[in-house]
Amino acid sequence: MNNIRLLVADDKESILKLFQDAFAHGFDITTAADGQKALAMALNGNFDVVVSDIRMPGLDGLTLLREIKHARPEVEVILMTAFASIPNAVEAMKEGAYDYLTKPFDPEEALLVVQRAAERKRLREQAENLQSLLQETYGFRNLVGKSPTMRKVFELMRRAANAEATVLIMGESGTGKELVARAIHCEGLRKDRRFVAVNCGAIPENLIESELFGHKKGSFTGAIADKRGLFEEAEGGTLFLDEVGELPLPLQVKLTRVLQERAVRRIGEAEERPVDVRILAATNVDLKEAVKEGKFREDLFYRLNIFPIRLPPLRERREDIPLLAALFLERHGRQQKSPVTGFTPEALSALMRYDWPGNVRELQNAIERALAVSDGPRIGMGALPEEMPEAGGTPRISSAAGSLTYHEAVQLAVDRTSRDYLGALMREFKGNVTKAAERAGIERESLHRLLKRYGMRSEMFKEKDSAPQK
Repeated sequence: MNNIRLLVADDKESILKLFQDAFAHGFDITTAADGQKALAMALNGNFDVVVSDIRMPGLDGLTLLREIKHARPEVEVILMTAFASIPNAVEAMKEGAYDYLTKPFDPEEALLVVQRAAERKRLREQAENLQSLLQETYGFRNLVGKSPTMRKVFELMRRAANAEATVLIMGESGTGKELVARAIHCEGLRKDRRFVAVNCGAIPENLIESELFGHKKGSFTGAIADKRGLFEEAEGGTLFLDEVGELPLPLQVKLTRVLQERAVRRIGEAEERPVDVRILAATNVDLKEAVKEGKFREDLFYRLNIFPIRLPPLRERREDIPLLAALFLERHGRQQKSPVTGFTPEALSALMRYDWPGNVRELQNAIERALAVSDGPRIGMGALPEEMPEAGGTPRISSAAGSLTYHEAVQLAVDRTSRDYLGALMREFKGNVTKAAERAGIERESLHRLLKRYGMRSEMFKEKDSAPQK
């Protein structure tokens, strides 16, 4: 651990020697015999903590404190005085002093105060570095896309970041809804406060009310202590409600009231607690259709749909695939220390032609896997998933197919053909299972089972209105 850089200013030699003796280990100590010299050193040096006497010739300690805090606010300042008085202490703390020492003081006491001040500075720097890292990881500049649809999305995101309105982010699984939510938060007015995310579909129905709103001790079996809900945890910041379409109807009623009243009531309590939270929500469900079917409350939909942003599936912005592939290649290549630097033309063409039902997430996983199995300087067709089409547009037969039995090879081909057929069928009928089943000549339930088998959902193929509401 690096030594603490300490500057001590006092016009008494005995005080300076006391500090030099007491702070001999773990500190890089510099001394100044008056305020003017101390100020010049503080402004031109790189100190963690400045300890200064209040009464000094030329420049007193309070003036030194103000000048340092104006020019170098990250430096912690501790003042010393032989004339202990409440007014002096209060004034020093108001001006930004970390603490003050009353002469005569115990060297151990001074050591403890200086160490605490240095730790405070270190923690503040860590927080600033973390905020900078979050900006790099989740800010707008980390989002990739040059297609017209994504340029519209980026513009909506910038407008959303500069507003306080509730945002509803819509899109298929894997399109990056949480990444968009985090970018809006990190670029927005609440970026210095917490971003709290919750997947509404991943919490059991009997626990989600307590998770969102909190509970009072003894309000139900297992409530062994008071608990703050996620609304309170996100106070002053952003609460991201992912998969909000999965909320049970009774919870939708309570959430609607919270959004209206801007207050939560913990389970088991009578009073409401005000909350200052910005809401960002996301869903891969067509909420308008869910409202028609009675699965989602209309009043909640309109409270969430104030600022809608629709994320297009990857198949609707194929021109972004090379950019995304290059981003993932660079990112995962650096992590894996891989020598791979690019793609063969055939592999890149295959990436462009594939429909990517899992969207950006599936592309990222495919690139990460390809890096792990590639030996040469470029990713070729052999490193891509088997469902990637060959140059002619047909699915490839794996080079390992010869190790399969005839029936296994046939089943593999059937699975690929079935997946392609179902995708084309559902796109033609825009996710309408009833009409698609009629065209396929099978029962509606049978089509549902097939879709589930191949990891597809009807919502993936339904058209969504991309125009922002006014």
